[in-house]
Amino acid sequence: MVRLPPPVWTLAFALAAAAISWAAGWPGVGWLRILPLGLALFALGWLPPIWAITLFRRAGTEIRPDSPSNKSLVVAGPYHFTRNPMYLGLVVISLGIAFCIGAWPMLAVPALVFCVTNLVHIPFEEAKMRRQFGASYEAYTKKVRRWL
Repeated sequence: MVRLPPPVWTLAFALAAAAISWAAGWPGVGWLRILPLGLALFALGWLPPIWAITLFRRAGTEIRPDSPSNKSLVVAGPYHFTRNPMYLGLVVISLGIAFCIGAWPMLAVPALVFCVTNLVHIPFEEAKMRRQFGASYEAYTKKVRRWL
């Protein structure tokens, strides 16, 4: 499960929710389709991951969570606020899509993305970071929350 990156899981969940929505006749909830909110969340959701990827590239470290090791521990930028800006971005982007579409099955996507990243990917990555960076990473986890 860890081998498939979270963006792939996000896409798979979104496609499954879209298929369920289509099969059910796009069961929308009147208040759920809030296009301005959805577009805003979709746009804002891209900021933390793009910022984080830029910092990773500047630091010359690996972006892939399943890499054997990382060259450096990045704690600047969005990492001051959350230890997982890329995953937070996926959740916010998928929530934005849910509000744009307005079909209730799409609301499951951000919840599923959160669960898979929080229960599978993040523990794997945190264990790797603890092994590699030890006390530095422990100190960082005491200052910055996993999500927000």
